[in-house]
Amino acid sequence: MNLLEISSLSKAFGGVNANEDVSFSLKPGELLALIGPNGAGKSTLFNMINGQLRADSGSIKLEGQELVGLAPRAIWRLGVGRTFQVAQPFSSMTTIENVQTALLSRDRKLFNLWRNAADHHRDEALDLLQQVQLAEQADRPCNALAYGDVKRLDLAIAMAHRPRLLLMDEPTAGMAPRERNDIMALTRALVVRHHVAVLFTEHSMDAVFGYADRIVVLARGRLIAQGTPQEIRENQKVAEIYFGTSTLPGGKLDTPFDA
Repeated sequence: MNLLEISSLSKAFGGVNANEDVSFSLKPGELLALIGPNGAGKSTLFNMINGQLRADSGSIKLEGQELVGLAPRAIWRLGVGRTFQVAQPFSSMTTIENVQTALLSRDRKLFNLWRNAADHHRDEALDLLQQVQLAEQADRPCNALAYGDVKRLDLAIAMAHRPRLLLMDEPTAGMAPRERNDIMALTRALVVRHHVAVLFTEHSMDAVFGYADRIVVLARGRLIAQGTPQEIRENQKVAEIYFGTSTLPGGKLDTPFDA
């Protein structure tokens, strides 16, 4: 059974179609990469799924429940989490306090003045940090973390809500090759452990072809291909759009990508 069903989704700004008649689905425990050249409409699609933008037409269903028209917080409550290209945790807090704040929000106790926030689910927060390999840095100030560790923390914060669907915007942005591999391997491990579905955009094609179960390709707002990494490598239409050739050299799309 599909967790996410997107059907004939369209969004226009003035006379420009950012997304036009886009349809695809996502199963629990699946990593689906959303790729495309500059202006393909990836960010618009992400923003419609989590409610920041409202679709002009079409449907977005999470286990049969329509999301179009719901506020971002209502969609978050239904189990749609998100990480961002530029992670922005609370720099004045420690690593674990950032996760505990997310847990307080999940439990609707963020403004409870009668409870010591430092005691709230500390064990659960530590477990989440352990899952992203940050437990040893739990009590470090967040502003002292390395860039790659901040991205790991962003992932732990997103997982604190126990999402069924996780939207990841450029999870490896700004990372060296080894760091990119580490964060994607970590994401894969969390997908397996929690059976969460992940939809991610990504510039790095080694991350896309190395870790995605399936790939959806957008160009000028329209879906032009979807399939396994091998099927996308062999897709003539994708190759022609990016390279003007009938094959993808080395199976990689290394033209500039943008969300």
